[in-house]
Amino acid sequence: MFIRFDYDDRRPAYQQIADEIRELIARGELVEGDSLPPVRQLAGDLGINLNTVAAAYRGLQDEGLISIRHGVGAEVVSRKQMANNPAALRKSEDELRKSLRTVLAQLALAGMSRSNIMNLVTDELRGLFKGTK
Repeated sequence: MFIRFDYDDRRPAYQQIADEIRELIARGELVEGDSLPPVRQLAGDLGINLNTVAAAYRGLQDEGLISIRHGVGAEVVSRKQMANNPAALRKSEDELRKSLRTVLAQLALAGMSRSNIMNLVTDELRGLFKGTK
């Protein structure tokens, strides 16, 4: 599992880690039953505090994406379990659209043209759904 961490990113470190793991799950690079690195190992690999990694893992568990068992570690939960978990469905489509609109507005305010934004979104979707139909 490869997690990118950017010290210059404005997002909190725990958010960066959680976002990276979400992306790996969405792309199918992490699947049901896959173990995540132990908190201490990932913190050491990234050069950050272990409480930061623990916070990211707790957030992902709250969302129903992973299961944490003390002494065993964290692992990816099945999509079936996610679908049956109200916490996993907490964000409504409206909330997700708001987040998407915010990002699209930021791209437009940064001076990107509509066609450049469309190309960027298309490229990201291709990467996200690589290997799926």
